[in-house]
Amino acid sequence: MNKGFTVAGIGELLWDVFPQHKRLGGAPANFAFHCYQLGAKAYPVSCVGTDELGLGLRNKLREMGVDASYVLESDSFPTGTVQVTLNDEGKPSYRIVENVAWDHIAFTSDLKALAATLNAVCFGSLSQRSPVSRASIHAFLRQMPEAALKIFDVNLRQSYFSQEQVEDSLRLASILKLSDEELPVLAGYFGLRGDVMDQLNELRERFDLALVAYTRGPDGSVLVRGDEVDVAPGVAGLAVDSVGAGDSFTASLCMGVLKDWPLSRVNAFANRVASFVCSQKGATPLLPEDLKTL
Repeated sequence: MNKGFTVAGIGELLWDVFPQHKRLGGAPANFAFHCYQLGAKAYPVSCVGTDELGLGLRNKLREMGVDASYVLESDSFPTGTVQVTLNDEGKPSYRIVENVAWDHIAFTSDLKALAATLNAVCFGSLSQRSPVSRASIHAFLRQMPEAALKIFDVNLRQSYFSQEQVEDSLRLASILKLSDEELPVLAGYFGLRGDVMDQLNELRERFDLALVAYTRGPDGSVLVRGDEVDVAPGVAGLAVDSVGAGDSFTASLCMGVLKDWPLSRVNAFANRVASFVCSQKGATPLLPEDLKTL
């Protein structure tokens, strides 16, 4: 497999803990895994504890074929977990445990060296809830080559975001990916007016973004790059589990842009991959060969 591109996902790495089982979680790790499947050399960048849960995450990443060399360790803080509880109707609620290892990602010399080699990175808002990790993520982004893709996948979670944090991230990003649930929040922050396209264009222009990707769940997505707009319908399929679908979309978008595909091909491909992930259980299913070889 051609590993011509090197990418990273920086931020949270954790276990989603359900009543009867646990699953690897964290958007940056999901992103890195799907980029790896699509042909990149891909690294999750995060921090875990030296506890049993941390060892388990490292082992799980290795089972998935993902290089865990840049997953740091902390003696002082536990591995991150999200407690998932289900009500009588099976609807989940979440408690993202605070002050865990991924809240304390240090900007080490190894991370500085990695950043300088990257073609792309994906980062979000949740991992910036802590000043320590936020500073490290910003330093990491500033160390990357100027031409590298810096993808801000907004991923608003609970109360762990603010206008200042989102604005600072947009100023460091070259690509913005957001959903139809997240656009109204940004519209409120920045006084965006008009219809959806007006708002996407205003974000692109105000923050000098090369590309804005707007996802609409089963209704597909819109990509805006300069004067070019591509609208892709959703891909019909059986929806089993939408967890991680957005991360697979972002990974597919990243790889398509790195390969310099036409915008319409990038958009259609990202929707196909996300639709497949929705048809499977979990955030990181193995992609079929017809998708990986595209």
